[in-house]
Amino acid sequence: MKEKKVNILFIGDIVGKAGRKAVNGILPMLLHKKKVDLVIANGENAAGGFGITSKIVYELLTGPVDLLTSGNHIWDKKEIVSILEKENGLLRPANYSEDVPGNGSVVINTKTGIPVGVINVSGRIFMDNIECPFKVSLKEIEKLRRSTPIIIVDFHAEATSEKEALGWFLDGRVSAVLGTHTHVQTADERILPQNTAYITDVGMSGSMDSVIGFKKEIIIERFTTQLPKKFEVANKNIHLQGVIITIDSSTGKATKIERINLTE
Repeated sequence: MKEKKVNILFIGDIVGKAGRKAVNGILPMLLHKKKVDLVIANGENAAGGFGITSKIVYELLTGPVDLLTSGNHIWDKKEIVSILEKENGLLRPANYSEDVPGNGSVVINTKTGIPVGVINVSGRIFMDNIECPFKVSLKEIEKLRRSTPIIIVDFHAEATSEKEALGWFLDGRVSAVLGTHTHVQTADERILPQNTAYITDVGMSGSMDSVIGFKKEIIIERFTTQLPKKFEVANKNIHLQGVIITIDSSTGKATKIERINLTE
């Protein structure tokens, strides 16, 4: 029996208006060229570089994006609490307290009806002191395995060592471990020995003439003077970054990971 392949596109952190422009302008061209069955994007920086609003959530989900993940900036906009309580298309990290609103994992169907499990977890090194992402991931995997062998993990973390450790820890347990948060795309995409796709950071969608999506002049001034300056999203040389993972739908094993870095 011929194995059924599923192509999942994961888009790196959408940074402000420039990132949303990349999604709306570049993504349709990519989808036209590639046979993509499901689009996931990290949207925690989509509103001015910090957080996401209800308007932007629905703008992205009614467009080409099927599911939004997030990270430590998910709480930056107060209105997001009510959205997380009712919107299954937006995840917050699963390793926050069970008492906070929202879900850290979900099963979503591709355009052809194949169920895909998605887990969102956050790192702890140089970040918030929350529950262990390793232990929480195992709990979420056990839950999702009842519905599908295909499981994608968005690991929103700062330290490359923590990301690599989770990749090896979950090798063979999930289809992919994809790093987000640093906004700098790494060149270490690979299939681990037990067929889990891995990359330390998928990158960002936004301005490349910037410092992680923000106006470089402002960031340089902050570093050189140590004075507070308001961050402003940069808007030149816009790119869309991410990865496309090809997965065997019957086993959940990844067979290919392709890094994406496109401009208009």
